[in-house]
Amino acid sequence: MLDEEDDKILYSKGNYHKKANILRRNFIHRLKDLRTVKNYDIVFIFREALMTRSTYFEMKFAEKGLKMVYDFDDAIWMNDTSAANKFFSWMKNPAKISKSISASDIVFAGNNYLREYAAQYNDNVVVVPTTIDTDEYRRLPQIKADSSIVIGWSGSITTIKHFEYAIPFLKKLKEKFGERIRIKVIGDNQYRNDELNVVGIGWKREDEVKELSDIDIGIMPLPDDPWARGKCGLKGLQYMALSIPTIMSPVGVNTEIIQDGVNGFLATSTEDWIEKIALLIEDATLRVKMGAAARKTVEERYSVHANKHLYLRLFRSLVE
Repeated sequence: MLDEEDDKILYSKGNYHKKANILRRNFIHRLKDLRTVKNYDIVFIFREALMTRSTYFEMKFAEKGLKMVYDFDDAIWMNDTSAANKFFSWMKNPAKISKSISASDIVFAGNNYLREYAAQYNDNVVVVPTTIDTDEYRRLPQIKADSSIVIGWSGSITTIKHFEYAIPFLKKLKEKFGERIRIKVIGDNQYRNDELNVVGIGWKREDEVKELSDIDIGIMPLPDDPWARGKCGLKGLQYMALSIPTIMSPVGVNTEIIQDGVNGFLATSTEDWIEKIALLIEDATLRVKMGAAARKTVEERYSVHANKHLYLRLFRSLVE
C-alpha cells in the first residue's frame, strides 16, 4: 500500500533508490496476497497489482479461480508518464490493461468513455461512478483574514499542467477584480505563479477538507483530449460535495455531472470562464444556491450512500 510520503517520492525527480524500495515493498506485499488469497471470495484490483509492465499477479489471481473485479478511473491504456519519471517509462506497458481486463470476471469503469474501451476485451463491464463520502466531505466554517473571494484548484503534482489552462482567464479576472479575488492551488507545493500571486500548497490527506473549505469558487479546467476524456470528475465532485459552486470544462463525464447554470457551470472559451466566474464573484446568493444544488447532486448520484447498493449487488452477482 502507498502512503502520502510514497506518493511524494514517486512523483518527485530523482530518488531512484527510494523508488526502487517502494517497488520492492509493493512486490513483497503482493506475494503475501498470493499466499492468503484463498481466504477470500473476490479479488478487487484497482488499476494494477504491481507498478510495472508485469501482469504476473493479475494472472496468478485468475489462475486460482477466484472472482476478480478490475476497477479503473483513468485512460490508463495511454502512455501518460509524469515528467519526474521519464527515466522509468520503459517499465510501463499500457497494453497490460487490456490483458488485466480480459482476465477479470467483471470490470468497473468510471465513465462511459472507459466502458467503451473495456468492452473491447470483456463482455461484463459496468459503469460505476466516482463516489464521495459525503459524511466526511462537509464544509468547515472558515475565518478569513479578508473579504476576498477565493478561486481554487485542487489536483496533484502530475495534474498541475491542467491548472495551466486556467492562467489566461485568471489573469483577466485578476486585472478586473484585483484584490477582491485570491487564487489558491492545492496539490503541488513547488508550484509558483508570481503574476497571480500563487504559492502552491502540498496535498495532505488530513488537511484536505479544511483547505478545500477555504475555496469560494472551484475550477476544473481540462484539455479536450483522449486522456482528459477518461477523467472521472473527482476534484470537481469534491468541490461540489462541500457546497462549493463549481465550473468545469465540458470534457468527458463533466457534461453528465454538471447541469449548466443549475448545479454548476460548464465553460469552454476564455470568455466563458471569465463571464461565469465573474457572475459568481459578484453574486453571493448565486454562490450559495449553486453550491447547495451541487451538494444535492453528489448526495443523490455520486455519494457512497447512493452507490453502496450498486457495489453490493455487483459483488453478490459474482459469488452467488
